[in-house]
Amino acid sequence: MTDTKTDTQVDTQINTKKHDLVVLDMAGTTVADGGLVEQAFSAAAERLGEDPATMIDYVRATMGESKISVFRHLFGGDEDRAQQANVAFEEAYGELVAGGLIAPIPGAAEAVATLKEQGRTVVLTTGFARVTQDAILDALGWRDLVELTLCPADAGGRGRPYPDMVLAALLRTGAVEDVRRIAVAGDTSYDMLSGSRAGAGIVAGVLTGAHGEPALKEHGATHVLSSIADLPSLLLESEA
Repeated sequence: MTDTKTDTQVDTQINTKKHDLVVLDMAGTTVADGGLVEQAFSAAAERLGEDPATMIDYVRATMGESKISVFRHLFGGDEDRAQQANVAFEEAYGELVAGGLIAPIPGAAEAVATLKEQGRTVVLTTGFARVTQDAILDALGWRDLVELTLCPADAGGRGRPYPDMVLAALLRTGAVEDVRRIAVAGDTSYDMLSGSRAGAGIVAGVLTGAHGEPALKEHGATHVLSSIADLPSLLLESEA
């Protein structure tokens, strides 16, 4: 017998209010780094003989973006210089992490556990390189916290504000059949752009990191939370 259902009829049968894939940023959202990104950028600039004061405003404005992309802009497209700066940044940040200067955002690990108890798949993403992401996970004892972690290289090389890491999370986990069933949370305007460009049903900004409520809303936040600890209850309320 021929299936005569239209695309619209099929679409209405998908419960897009159930957000079973949750994509979370790390630094500033689930991880408190106490301004280490700025410190590492300054250290990297100094190691290359540059004045960090001429760069810091752009660094702050682009928090959440892939770090190599930031350096490409700062060095006018000079790829060799950008790569050198990126290596210096990753080394400097890794040294700060090794020095014990990061910690979980209060309630972050508990929020992830609650999300998983609710039956959701949780993915952690970052604009850092894999070596730095792994160093953070090791420092926090988070290697087994979630089933998947992603950095820009894992999604073809483009980080935020592109939607690639969010969509890679969908493709790799197969957790949902509709992008509207994805929830994204982050602390920067680039996190919000990435989530909205991916079509996520919920794009939640948190106020524990780089950007405030106006910037988060301007760039696509559907909700603004004081902390990632509030995300599990937000999802339950949105699905009620």
